[in-house]
Amino acid sequence: MELTFLVDNNSFIGTQFLAEPALSIYIREGGKNILFDAGYSNAFMVNALHKGIDLLHLDWLALSHGHLDHTWGLDHLIRHYYEAAVNKLDHTRPQLVAHPQAFISKRQKNLPEIGMLLAEEKLSHQFELVLTDKPLWLTDKLVTLGEIERVMDFEPPTPLGERLEHDGPVPDDMPDDTALACVTDSGLVVISGCSHVGICNIVEQAKRVTGVDKVRSILGGFHLQNAQPERLDPTVEYLASLDLDDLYACHCTDLAAKIAMAQKCPLREVGSGLTLKF
Repeated sequence: MELTFLVDNNSFIGTQFLAEPALSIYIREGGKNILFDAGYSNAFMVNALHKGIDLLHLDWLALSHGHLDHTWGLDHLIRHYYEAAVNKLDHTRPQLVAHPQAFISKRQKNLPEIGMLLAEEKLSHQFELVLTDKPLWLTDKLVTLGEIERVMDFEPPTPLGERLEHDGPVPDDMPDDTALACVTDSGLVVISGCSHVGICNIVEQAKRVTGVDKVRSILGGFHLQNAQPERLDPTVEYLASLDLDDLYACHCTDLAAKIAMAQKCPLREVGSGLTLKF
């Protein structure tokens, strides 16, 4: 598997890749092209161009959840495919996999919309929608984990704003939040978008779905911002107990959390344009 961070909150010194408070990751595995999340703007597309990555031949578009910093870039990707069709350029019709509730409107305090801007029906004209809360194998080795079972008592459901159900607004504990896992010869690589459900819950789900206990690397957003000791300390202890080769914490992980993890885990730097091979 080869993986490139198309956009992250940071970029490396000496590079010209764009950064924004968002996440988008491009994955090549088993001859398939997978885009995991689409960031907030067209930054992921600009960076893909600089990396020589072809986004017109995606096989899968996988969404971690429905928040703006992971889905609002979809508008630019749709324009990209539209222009390819107008100019008769070769392109695919990707399959889009997401939790069925990823399309529900979300709001927070005085922000009227923090969820997807594109409705399910609109997206169905552009992509082959695969909406499921169950795990789905995208290749022989790469799987989307479905709705995450919450088993860690130190990672309880923590609502962020509200989601607008048919009966009205309810606290949004984000049942749509999911992640990916890849089975490699040396163990699992777990790829998270934001980890609203908890990165440790996600890792445990990856183990259950794949049947593989050894975790080699974890990367993505860990949603550890202003995390209190009762959340951060057991999270660090759990991650340290995995005896990882690499830990690539980025996006929604603050400096205090990174410092805490770096004391006990092999924490690596992440930025837009970083390519990893497993």
